[in-house]
Amino acid sequence: MSISNNALSGALAAQAALNTVSQNIANAQTKGYTRQGALLQAVAPDAGNLSPGSGVQVGLLLRFSDSYKLQQMWRSNSEQGYREQVQPYLTQMETVMSGSKSSISYGIDTFFKALNAAGVDPTSSPLRQQVITAADSMAQQFNSIYSVTANQVVSVQQQQSAILPSLNESLASIAALNKQIVAVGVSGTNTSALRDQREQLIDGVARQVGVEVVNNPDGSVNVSLKSGQPLVAGFAAATLNFSSKTEPLDPADPGGPTRTVSVLMLNYQNTKFPLDEAQVGGQLGGLGNYKNTTLLPLQTSIREIAEQMSAKVNTALKNGTKSDGTQGTELLVFNPESATGLLAVADGFKTTDLAFAKDGTPGDSSNLQDLVDIKGQKITLTGLGDVLLGDADTQIVGKLGIDSQQNKALLATATTIRSQAEDDWKSTSAVNTDEEAINLMEFQNMYQANMKVIAVANTLFDATLQMFG
Repeated sequence: MSISNNALSGALAAQAALNTVSQNIANAQTKGYTRQGALLQAVAPDAGNLSPGSGVQVGLLLRFSDSYKLQQMWRSNSEQGYREQVQPYLTQMETVMSGSKSSISYGIDTFFKALNAAGVDPTSSPLRQQVITAADSMAQQFNSIYSVTANQVVSVQQQQSAILPSLNESLASIAALNKQIVAVGVSGTNTSALRDQREQLIDGVARQVGVEVVNNPDGSVNVSLKSGQPLVAGFAAATLNFSSKTEPLDPADPGGPTRTVSVLMLNYQNTKFPLDEAQVGGQLGGLGNYKNTTLLPLQTSIREIAEQMSAKVNTALKNGTKSDGTQGTELLVFNPESATGLLAVADGFKTTDLAFAKDGTPGDSSNLQDLVDIKGQKITLTGLGDVLLGDADTQIVGKLGIDSQQNKALLATATTIRSQAEDDWKSTSAVNTDEEAINLMEFQNMYQANMKVIAVANTLFDATLQMFG
């Protein structure tokens, strides 16, 4: 009887819908779960049959997912990861370099104050010793801050290296899920849970590097960097690693001191692509950009200040004469290859080695005045051009402060955008328990109504049998 078949199909459809509702409710607090729904479709009657229809069927299990909102969520996660990862480094560097007693400016000012004080009595041993002590203190401040930058370089590289194993594992898992989703989808099995896992992995990858995601007709996805290099294509995944190379510390001096730098490489299907680590986005790109555009240039500026100032001071001293009439000697030693000994007072340098005179006359301080004037002379910094020696560190600290404040503002914006993107995703894909409660009641009523129809059909069937009894 069609009435029984219709009611049975209705009861089965209601049961399938109730199963979907129960799955949603069970995963209401599951992170990344995408709610589902049963799409009910009326079954048309057979050809030539005047029946109103053949009941209902579950035509499709819907997955409430919006690819645009997912893309927005992944992009915002990349930007947030980019800004968030570098802020602690910027804050530390800004604090260290702007300290009232620990800055390079303070050390330089103290040194030249000691030279000015020595002008009162150029022959005074205590005043001369004060100059040497101030020079040593200044050198230690240079070394301390330069050491912080060197430690940050190491820390940034370690963080970058620590990101790669997790990133490579996620890429391999996405490729494996692609294969599983395609295989399971062909058999007609629901792939929603597998897709949820894949989207969670992509979100994690997006935090580490900026990505573009393309959905394929077979259910798989392709993931690439924003610059186009493939990370996942179908069932194949790329790997990222760092390789080392040696380059001159100063590009203008190829034969001078060298340093070892890391180069980010992408390996896909035995083809290697060198990547600009500052442009890959996410946490990895944020660290790379900070290292290459802020930290290494900062190190270069500190070296240039130390080198040019020590050269000017040493030249001025060598142009003068000591109290015994002999030529002056160098006070400062510059060593660009040392992270902790960038600047130092020459070993064995004594108060009598300070060449404050020019003609050897006791009390002559004409060369001392040349030393004092150095603070107002220009030096050339790669990132700033010509600046006064006394203003060089202040300008560097000012630029660092602007970079830090700008990154803080962009981080706050990125955090807000990420929160909004998550809310937008939830409005479509997250489980609303109130809505599911309503669905639960509706499908329960549908099930009970169809069971009542079956009961009526049974009654009619029994009555028919009695007629022939």
